[in-house]
Amino acid sequence: MSVRLIALSVALVFAAVVAGAQTRTLTLDEATKIALERNLNVVQAENNASSTESGVLAAYGRYLPTLSASGSWTRTQMEGPIYTQGVAIPGSNAKQTVGSFSAGVNAGLTLFDGFEREANLNRAQATSDATGHTLVRTKQSIVFQVESSYLNVLRQEQLVKVSEENLKRDRRQLERIVESNRVGALSLADVYRQQSQVASDELSLINAQNAFDKANADLVALIGLNVADDYRFADAMISTTLDSTELGATRARYRDLGVLTNTALQARPDLLGAMENLDASSSSVTIARSGYFPTLSATAGLNGNNEEFSRLFDYKTIFWGLRLNWTLFDGFATNQAIQSAAASERNAEISVAQAKRNISVEVKKALLDLDAAMKQYEVSQKGLTSASEDRKIAEERYNLGAGTLLDLLVASANFVGAEANVVNASYNYIIAKRNVEYVLGERTY
Repeated sequence: MSVRLIALSVALVFAAVVAGAQTRTLTLDEATKIALERNLNVVQAENNASSTESGVLAAYGRYLPTLSASGSWTRTQMEGPIYTQGVAIPGSNAKQTVGSFSAGVNAGLTLFDGFEREANLNRAQATSDATGHTLVRTKQSIVFQVESSYLNVLRQEQLVKVSEENLKRDRRQLERIVESNRVGALSLADVYRQQSQVASDELSLINAQNAFDKANADLVALIGLNVADDYRFADAMISTTLDSTELGATRARYRDLGVLTNTALQARPDLLGAMENLDASSSSVTIARSGYFPTLSATAGLNGNNEEFSRLFDYKTIFWGLRLNWTLFDGFATNQAIQSAAASERNAEISVAQAKRNISVEVKKALLDLDAAMKQYEVSQKGLTSASEDRKIAEERYNLGAGTLLDLLVASANFVGAEANVVNASYNYIIAKRNVEYVLGERTY
């Protein structure tokens, strides 16, 4: 029997080692790099950027001549009666089969099209630049989401530890109360009250663990990994121990709202993209207006036709010339195109103005959140110090018989809440600081 127990113990230890080996630990930088490679929003933005780059190449291609080649072979069979002096010979029949080969090469070059090519090239370049800015902003957004989710996982992990420590303290307290009751020093009511508190602590731990597991799953999905695999998130570079020097440096760096707003207006990729879209809309107006102008093109070609392929170009046609085309009336189609393009241009102008307004508001709100987070951290530290001392005093009074268990439970609850407040305030500060960096739009990837 002992041999079986030993074998079972070894198997369990081995399984634990294997399970631990399969759990991969990711730092914040590693999680960010994986997200930039696998996040579907980033992949879609990259595909859009590649698509618009091909549009620029096509716009350049309109300045080049067009060249086409064609070839054909036909076989014709003719049948009919034989005629003599205009009279068909009865019962006669003649057949003639003729083969024909033809080939040609044609070239054309647009010389003037009412500035449509120039406007089309500018629109294609502006559209490509806009999608490039969208790609950068998408990456910035994903990185900030990963950072926020990563920090939230660390926050939830710390809250689990707070709940575990609180449960351990209350269980030790329950043991002391049970022992005191056994010798008659405390009433049975205190035992029941402490048991109720331990049960409440266990429920709080279950909820904290559940919140941690869900935050972990959300982060894994955001990164683009398989949620069925086990991952652990830990980064020694992230410190929640803050001091007055750190807070003072942050206040000094982000104290001038006007300067920070101007920085964001110059760096934000979404605003730059909106301005490029406005440029593209202006070019669309020029393209629509080109319908009022004539088009001039040059053409040239070489064609050959013969019954024998080896003598295809014995009889050839060479041509070259200019072609002018001017639509004098198109049923107001050009006017309608101009009005539609102009309306799109005005909407693009509104989008730029709205983007500037949104950025100004976002910077203001981000700074307010950062200032509030710093104040919350300072207050939470003071609250933790007071709650810790209050709990010590309440525990000493209760152990000496000078205090009630209710006073101790209230002091313990206040202490746990103060610990949770410090954890939340620490991570709120880090997230708020990174949010300021995000709304400024200075980080590139």
